Amino acid sequence: MNVGKSGYRVFSANSTAACTELGKKITERLGVELGKAVVYQEPNRETRVEINESVRGQDIFIIQTIPRDVNTAIMELLVMAYALKTSCAKNIIGVIPYFPYSKQCKMRKRGSIVCKLLASMLAKAGLTHIITMDLHQKEIQGFFSFPVDNLRASPFLLQYIQEEIPDYRNAIIVAKSPSAAKRAQSYAERLRLGLAVMHGEAQCSESDMADGRHSPPSVRNTTGHPGLELPLGKHPAPFPGIELPRMMAKEKPPITVVGDVGGRIAIIVDDIVDDVEDFVAAAEILKERGAYKIYIMATHGLLSGDAPRLIEESAINEVVVTNTVPHEVQKLQCPKIKTVDVSMILAEAIRRIHNGESMAYLFRNITVDD
Repeated sequence: MNVGKSGYRVFSANSTAACTELGKKITERLGVELGKAVVYQEPNRETRVEINESVRGQDIFIIQTIPRDVNTAIMELLVMAYALKTSCAKNIIGVIPYFPYSKQCKMRKRGSIVCKLLASMLAKAGLTHIITMDLHQKEIQGFFSFPVDNLRASPFLLQYIQEEIPDYRNAIIVAKSPSAAKRAQSYAERLRLGLAVMHGEAQCSESDMADGRHSPPSVRNTTGHPGLELPLGKHPAPFPGIELPRMMAKEKPPITVVGDVGGRIAIIVDDIVDDVEDFVAAAEILKERGAYKIYIMATHGLLSGDAPRLIEESAINEVVVTNTVPHEVQKLQCPKIKTVDVSMILAEAIRRIHNGESMAYLFRNITVDD
């Protein structure tokens, strides 16, 4: 395909050489060259972007993977989008396989919904569309004022299970918490395998985190109104005699596994592998229950901190993630980490969007629970 006549360009917004690999794979599949742009950091750490070719009246696709320096990657994307907007690009589509700050999509204590803030910033910078993959919560799409195509990695992970795990018919799909049960059920149904659910994990799950409705800490009532406890520094309530019901404190039950994993291959499925302590703990429990091999399947391999070392020393046999996030350094540290390439579906999404074709083909046999 002739780049000059294709009517679209594909740029990489990342200044890190290791993070341009996905962009090169996508452009090779499309038969185009990566757009000519320079992205770098000034000595004072300011981000500078220079577009070195004309983009007037064209569809521009910006590929941005998220390395460990998340905030720098976000600024690179924003500055490049704004530079393209001021250069009169027709449409600016962000290809962001892992959407950053997606875990901060709910109100926590007196924090903020940072994911919505980022969506507003992208729109203000000039983006008109984004392509992403396996959002942490599908409701995040409602934060955007422009179209969002949330692709799925499950077909690639399912193919890996069928082709790379010997005797996968003797496997069982495991949800490491009740909140992951729907995703696990979707995998189990398509593979015709059994399902197990773990309950009572050592760390509090995301849904159990405090949301601020019980803070600041209460003190005993000294106002004479029975049953009414007032926060520190507050004045007595204007309605004496009101008695609020006491909230029962939550207590985590002992870890249990609903389902028989004895003598089976346990495959834990999730969307993100970041801090791996809960995965390691789950693997230990499954090993105690009789599972003889344990696999972790996830879309985004953030693998922060000491994740490679913890995985290497754990009962986990393999951690399989896609290349939505660069993790070559972690793979060198831990041979148990395997990568599945998803550049094919991202390239096809770019082609279909530019040609105005339906995206339904990319969602064949995909359920909302994936």
